Amino acid sequence: MGAVYFYHLTDTPLEATLPMLLSKARGAGWRILVRGDDQALLERLDQTLWNGPVDDFLPHGLAGGPHDGEQPILLASGLAADGFECVMSVGGSTITASEVGLSERCCVLFDGHDEAALNVARGQWKMLTDAGCAAQYWAQDNGSWTKKAESGS
Repeated sequence: MGAVYFYHLTDTPLEATLPMLLSKARGAGWRILVRGDDQALLERLDQTLWNGPVDDFLPHGLAGGPHDGEQPILLASGLAADGFECVMSVGGSTITASEVGLSERCCVLFDGHDEAALNVARGQWKMLTDAGCAAQYWAQDNGSWTKKAESGS
């Protein structure tokens, strides 16, 4: 069974944090689903990844193309986690306990300056840890990540 990591973004925005986490996940050899419920957000992240540093290019695609099944990183809404070792939730998209169990890692990235996003993340933490999922909570602390809590197996 995998684990779910919660990333509380306070010092850097999603557009800066996501590429760093994607690079680490790709370094582990994982195929990644970036799931969001807001198509405009996914399109913005797609552009962010295309415009990233040439020497750290992250091959990816926005769902709906002819090669979705071959994309090492796929940005999508409402797509099941089957076939992905890592699922990254953005914009409050839900991750289920069964997805945590099927994946090597699930990540919930949320804006620490948005009260609604904080409440969604708290609800996700409670639901997933109550279901027995191993979870870690990471927060930014003066530019670096610090593990603030851990729960589960």
